[in-house]
Amino acid sequence: MSKRLFDIAFAGLALLLLCPVLLAVALWVRLDSPGPVFFRQQRVGQGGRPFSIYKFRTMHTGAEAVGPQITVGQDARITRAGTWLRRSKLDELPQFLNVLRGEMSVVGPRPHAIEHDRLYQKVVDGYIHRYRIKPGITGWAQVNGYRGETDRLEKMQKRVEYDLYYLRNWSFALDMRIVLATVAKGLVNANAY
Repeated sequence: MSKRLFDIAFAGLALLLLCPVLLAVALWVRLDSPGPVFFRQQRVGQGGRPFSIYKFRTMHTGAEAVGPQITVGQDARITRAGTWLRRSKLDELPQFLNVLRGEMSVVGPRPHAIEHDRLYQKVVDGYIHRYRIKPGITGWAQVNGYRGETDRLEKMQKRVEYDLYYLRNWSFALDMRIVLATVAKGLVNANAY
């Protein structure tokens, strides 16, 4: 109950305070390349239920016509604005709407595209346990350096190990520690493409 109350309060306050930033980013995305401002993609949430995740669009329209692909450095699908938005995590701000809708939490395992989930369930130990709680905007794996490209299976295995640690040791204090670490580490992340 404390987690959900925190999620509602934090997401609502974040959207209210960041309204000028949200408007500026939306305008930037619109002016940078043709297409919609927002990008929606199916992800798997708590209990294995699918939901549409919201992000600011960072790729050229039609970039995922062949299906989701893991983003890599120097990815030609990414727009000029998208490069900066991804590194700064600003592309994820619309996910506070997912939090208010009850599909995500502020803190939890980061959700992956459904196609990636299907792959990793088969090859990464414990992956399926990530569905026991709501996915998050930030998480224990992310604040410990496991964010961005997962070009090797070992990187995803390590990310999942941190997610499972979070599941086993969840507390409101741990959530606060993760939120503060997310803010303290700053916006820019060199591992995100």
